[in-house]
This record gives sequence, structure tokens and C-alpha cells, in this order.
Amino acid sequence: MSLARHLLAFAWLLAAASAQAADPPVTPLLGEVMAVPRAVRGSDLRQHLVYELRFANVTNRSVTLTRIAVLDRASGAAVLEMGPDAIAARLSPGGGRDATSATLGPHQFGVAFLHVALAEGQPVPAGLLHQVDASFEGLGNILGMRIATTGVVATPPPVLGPPLRGAGYVAGDGCCDSVRHVRALLPLGGRQHLAQRFAIDWERIDDQNRLVVGDLRDVRSYHIFGDPVLAVADGVVVEARDGLPEQVPGALPAGLPIEQADGNYVTLDIGGGTFVLYAHLRLNSLRVRTGDRVQRGDQIGEVGNSGNSQAPHLHLQVTDSPASLATDGIPYVFDAFFVTAVNEAGTADFDRAEATGSPMTLTPRNPPLRLRDALPLDLSIVEFPGAPP
Repeated sequence: MSLARHLLAFAWLLAAASAQAADPPVTPLLGEVMAVPRAVRGSDLRQHLVYELRFANVTNRSVTLTRIAVLDRASGAAVLEMGPDAIAARLSPGGGRDATSATLGPHQFGVAFLHVALAEGQPVPAGLLHQVDASFEGLGNILGMRIATTGVVATPPPVLGPPLRGAGYVAGDGCCDSVRHVRALLPLGGRQHLAQRFAIDWERIDDQNRLVVGDLRDVRSYHIFGDPVLAVADGVVVEARDGLPEQVPGALPAGLPIEQADGNYVTLDIGGGTFVLYAHLRLNSLRVRTGDRVQRGDQIGEVGNSGNSQAPHLHLQVTDSPASLATDGIPYVFDAFFVTAVNEAGTADFDRAEATGSPMTLTPRNPPLRLRDALPLDLSIVEFPGAPP
């Protein structure tokens, strides 16, 4: 087809997109919500929606997204506005988590990782709609589209007891804007899954805000190593594995089979279609086997460094099926805890502390925040009730 015919065809497409008709308008940029967002109350007392919007450019031209507005479907009011810079930081071509861009190539798809933080006390919308403005290569005008309608699950999330006891626990790579969990889309079984959407990697600091003291390649130098891991609710063990060795800290293991990614682990069925995964447990520490019934507070193992892990930690996630990877991560809250500080310096500071043994940069909360039925947000320092181990 000649260039002139390409332009003519595309001009017709743009005209059709704005035409009023009984059928929906033509949209050269498609969008769909990958999993219905579920509201969760964070430790900042705000309701949070974390979800993914999949785009597909169905034209033979590159397209640059210039605006994404998340609208309350009922009122039309915007609950989130994103301009070009914010889009460029959150839109991943192909859904990968390492490269982002506001531009999609011809016939390319991408995933925008969205986070809506409602104002304290603001009601959760019953549904969302997305207004997207985009510029197509070679054309001067901006095309506006309303796409990707979705409901919102506002029913209370699962309420958990503490997975650990004591003070100084760091909610690493947690909700809602950290990359390593929130953007960990995996292509499995013919579709993309995000099991780790609300996962937390728990580590622990000492009274000098250090995660590790001593030999950085010795798991015993890390303060959390060997801490008791507790059942967060009454439940049944649906899967459990022990016998994998501790990894040497400092780097992720090379060539690890995907079936060993969780290391030594336990998966609990706590009812209501809800499953809790505890991963990277210490070798030979499991106290439960598949089929066992546990009660809240029972010790099920110890924190270790097995599987795909570069430092001792407890990986905790809640999902809607017993699979650890090919499943959908759902939010949850803990019934009681304190936030004693927050690492406002961010992930880079957390990584530096883990890699060097230097103290984390913390902003204390004086007095500590006493919270109920909330999810600790990323890099909160948490104290769970009960005597320390």
C-alpha cells in the first residue's frame, strides 16, 4: 500500500474514533484491565488500588501516550492523573519491569502499572474508566479515548495475624510503587500472572538500624536469619517443601530452576479462596507437612535464604490459588501492628544497607503509629505484638 493510502486509511480511523454512532467508536489503541483492582487500607490510612492496564497499539505507527486519567465510573471525577513523565516511568513495553517508555511501537503492546491512592476518608469507587490521550507518529492531533472499564472490589481483604514477632521488621519491596514485586509479571501457561502484587520481603534491623553485622556472605550475620515464622491464620498446609540449601548472600543464584525459586516453603489454605505463601525458609526448619492443620500463631518454620534469594528474608504473599507463580496476588491486612519508622530514602538506601551492612536511613514515627486492619507500606519499620524471639 502506498504512503498516501496509509495516510488516508489512518485519517478515516481517526474520524471514526470520534464519530457518534450506536456502535462504540474505533479505538486504534486498545486497553484492558488485567485483574480487577481490590482496595486495601495502607499504613498511611488511605485506600490503595494497585492494578495493571494492558495497552495494544493496533496501528502501523508508533504511538506516544500523553495522558492517562483514571476516572470514577459513576461521577466521572478523576482519581488519578498521569502526564507524559509519569506514564514514561510506569508503561513497560511487553510488560517487562526493567524498561519503560511512554511510546509503543507499531503493533506493540505494553503494560501500565497503576497505583491509585485515595485521599483519607474518600470512598472507594464502585468502578473505574480510563481516559487516554495519545499522539500517533506523523499526525499532529491528539486522539482522546475512553477505554478499559472495570469494577472495583471494595469488600474487606483477608485479615491476618503476625507472621513474625517483635520489633525492627522491614517491609521490603512492599506496596505500592516498588518495582521488584509490584511489576513482577510472569508469562506462564499462555498468559501473564502477577502473584507478587502485594508481596513483602521481611528483613530485620538491630538497634543501630543495620540489617547485617559481620561477614556479609554468612547467612548467620543477618539479624532475621532463624527467626520463627508463624501461621497468620488457622488453616491447612496445602504444599510444603524442605531440603534445599541456604544460598550464599550477596547475589541471586545463577541457573536456578524455576521450580526452586521459592526455596523451602509452606503454602497455607486459610479459607475463602485465600492462600498464604511463606518462601525462602531455613533448611530443615519446617515443622509442618502437607495436610497438617495449623492454628494462628503456630510456628511453621524459620527465616532462611533458600531458593531465589540474595539475603535472608521472609517472602510473604497472599493469592487466590495455591500456585506460587501462576496465580493472582491479592491484598491483605494485619490486624494489629506498630509502625516505628519509615525509610523515606527509598529502595536504593535499603539495598545499600543490605549490601554493605551500613545503617538504613530512617525517619522515626514518634510516637509509633498503632494500626489495625492495615497493610504496612513499602519500607515501613514494623513491630508485631508479642514477645520477640
